[in-house]
Amino acid sequence: MRRRITSLTVLAALVATVLFALPLGIAVWQYYHDDAKGDLERAADTVALVVAADLNAGRRPVVPPRDEEDDETDGEVGVYATDGRLLAGHGPAVGGPVERQAAQATVDVVIGREGDEIALAVPVISGPRVTGVVRAALPQSELRLRIILTWVGMAGLALATTGVSWLLARRFTARLVRPLEELAAAAERLGDGDFTARSPRAGIAEIDQVGEALGATATRIGETLERERAFSAEASHQLRTPLTGLRLQLEAALETPAADPYAAIRAGIASADRLERTIEDLLSLGRERRAPRAELDLDALLEEVRQAGETLLVPQGRTLRIVREDPPPAHAAAAAVRQVLGVLLDNAATHGRGRVTVVARDAGDALAIDVADEGPDLGETDPFATAASGHGIGLRLARSLAEAEGGRLRLSRPHPPTFTLLLPADAPA
Repeated sequence: MRRRITSLTVLAALVATVLFALPLGIAVWQYYHDDAKGDLERAADTVALVVAADLNAGRRPVVPPRDEEDDETDGEVGVYATDGRLLAGHGPAVGGPVERQAAQATVDVVIGREGDEIALAVPVISGPRVTGVVRAALPQSELRLRIILTWVGMAGLALATTGVSWLLARRFTARLVRPLEELAAAAERLGDGDFTARSPRAGIAEIDQVGEALGATATRIGETLERERAFSAEASHQLRTPLTGLRLQLEAALETPAADPYAAIRAGIASADRLERTIEDLLSLGRERRAPRAELDLDALLEEVRQAGETLLVPQGRTLRIVREDPPPAHAAAAAVRQVLGVLLDNAATHGRGRVTVVARDAGDALAIDVADEGPDLGETDPFATAASGHGIGLRLARSLAEAEGGRLRLSRPHPPTFTLLLPADAPA
């Protein structure tokens, strides 16, 4: 890419130079020809003024010496008679067609080529007759040399311009290509699984925009992958609650053979339904984009909590009490709240004692749901920290689900152990 950009830049510079140099070269050629004509005309007019008196009087004219400082023309000047003879100065002994045409006095200035010279003739007129002709000539080789030297200078300037373009192209190409190479390297690291890969800022708006988009993509992919990994580990733990309830029901049916087997089967089907709903909730909550939050149906949610709690607690000889203390309405994902309360019930059934109490109450600007049991004092321990045995995974998942819904899950009292779920309440009408 570096070579391609440099080549294109140099090619563009060459094309621009050629397009500019062609008309300029023609203008230089025309300029030197016009300048040479002007110099010859000035030289001839100067001599014509000096020798006019001698020619009109019939005397032999004397050509004055030329001032080399004032006259840039290195040509020769001669005075000719009307019959073409050289009277004074320098030039061929017999005048050519330019001198003969000037002797006819049909035009003021006659210019043309004679051999290897550019000749200009001016007639010297006295009244109605021509008394002589002044001829000024310049070698064409000298005129060509001036033009060629100028063209060589232009070519050298063009080469210098192309060289500068090449150097600037290499410099700016390096500045342009380096951030692209760094961007490609960051994309390659991202493809290899390094989601911390970032491209440094290049100071070029378009490249920086691509780098920011790549960085945002890497962050999003990394967060999504990390969330899915953590969620998969925590969700597997969460599935233990309905499986435990189903196992307890089956074990209770086996220990009481005289009981109605259909009741055990119906209870097992209900537990299987809750397990299926738990899986669906976890899959729904695992998606990055969720449906808009609807108003929480607290009555239906508490009924599900009652059924799940009885499944877990009754086989242990424990009871569940649900209390409503004028709870306010709230908007939250039912799947998330269901899973949070499921974790709290499982925690109370596994690590707690005695009766489990669930209270839905008004906490000012929040809906509070307390889950308490009669277990031992938790003291200063952090129940949300994951122990080496794996305890705490479910509570950590529940807290993340609560925070995702804009709420909080905290240990409101260590004794008796009481966990409180706070959800933002709807503003009163």
